[in-house]
Amino acid sequence: MTNIESNKPKVVSKQFLIPFILVGILFPLWGFANDITNPMVAAFKNILLISNFESALVQFAFYGGYCFMAIPAAIFIKRFNYKQAIIMGLALYSIGCFLFIPAGNMMAFEAFLFSYFVMTCGLSFLETSANPYILSLGDEATATQRLNFAQAFNPLGSLTGMFVAREFILAKLNPASEAARRDLSVSDPAAFTQIQQNDLNVIIGPYLMLGMVVLVVLAIFFLSKLPGSSTGNGSQLDLKPTLKRLFTNKRYLEGVGAQAFYIGAQIMCWTFIIQYGVNEVGLTKAEAQSYNMIAMVIFVSSRFVCTYLLKFFNSGQLLMFLSIGGGLFSLGAVFLPGMTGLYSLMAISACMSLMFPTIYGIALKGLGEDAKLGSAGLIMAIGGGSLMPPLQGAIMDMSSFSLGGFVMSSTRVSFGLPFLCFIVVGLYGWNTMRKHG
Repeated sequence: MTNIESNKPKVVSKQFLIPFILVGILFPLWGFANDITNPMVAAFKNILLISNFESALVQFAFYGGYCFMAIPAAIFIKRFNYKQAIIMGLALYSIGCFLFIPAGNMMAFEAFLFSYFVMTCGLSFLETSANPYILSLGDEATATQRLNFAQAFNPLGSLTGMFVAREFILAKLNPASEAARRDLSVSDPAAFTQIQQNDLNVIIGPYLMLGMVVLVVLAIFFLSKLPGSSTGNGSQLDLKPTLKRLFTNKRYLEGVGAQAFYIGAQIMCWTFIIQYGVNEVGLTKAEAQSYNMIAMVIFVSSRFVCTYLLKFFNSGQLLMFLSIGGGLFSLGAVFLPGMTGLYSLMAISACMSLMFPTIYGIALKGLGEDAKLGSAGLIMAIGGGSLMPPLQGAIMDMSSFSLGGFVMSSTRVSFGLPFLCFIVVGLYGWNTMRKHG
């Protein structure tokens, strides 16, 4: 029994511990960017007096950067190495943060969208390189567990981003309602413009500090060594045969699709929980953000638990059951009024905790060198987060829905979209369990 335990491959071996920790720093770093940004959809709507659809374009720009840069990042990695890709990603990340300064001075929503886009072009480099690099740091048998372990620290950055958004942005914005702002924009345009400028300055501050932190991390990576970070292919990109193999790998293609729908569900639930709390429960934006933070604590706790459960359960099976749970809680957010619906929306986070790294690990399993380009496809799938939120925002802009004698607000009905997404993810888990073991 002792020999069996001693021969079992470790999730993180001693020889790779330092690079694992170093690259692991990146996971909370992009988690921070994701979750300081989600509440900005509600903030920009109030500051600039735009629709839910228009404000959700923040997510279109943010996650669009992931989608746009994923393939170029993969080519860069294959041509150079993981370390240089990480440095490039951190450079773009910091530049995007610093672009908030001219965007605020211009008071132009489009300039903020461009800043988000540049930022996430950098994040695309980071995720396209960090995820497969973590997978490569040890035995393939423990690769999915290792990625789950690294991803478990991502929500710590997310929680910090949520806290900063609540305490240093939402709580410091001018409390005037949209209606009051619209009246002021007509009665005293100069005063309204000053309020807008002050609010935008509040948003700029945390992003400026984030850019400085990212520069420090960039310097650390520049001076550090990452063993095994070289792709070893030089100029031999072999794009055509690699793409051909990937496009004939059904498990991989299904994984890309499942990842797109999962990311869409995640971003919708975490972005519009604020609108749900404000519209359905009567909370302030800062109060609603507190419930979003509780949901993230649930997410973090569940991820550690689910990572442990992967030792005993087939990953596809666990993915399927968690998808069923996410779908049921989504229906709870639609059909259950008030705080009960809000609690149901928060509970979805417990079911989402495992999904991204598990889909990622399943889809890339056994791809070898093709995983470098295959990783890019899964990062492109993050583009699901750019398409779904504006669609949900468009539904929220509609009037109430009536089903017979039962009337539901457009806010609640819009959470039918995550339900549909979880059906797709659940089918991927079921197919994985049934076909691939």
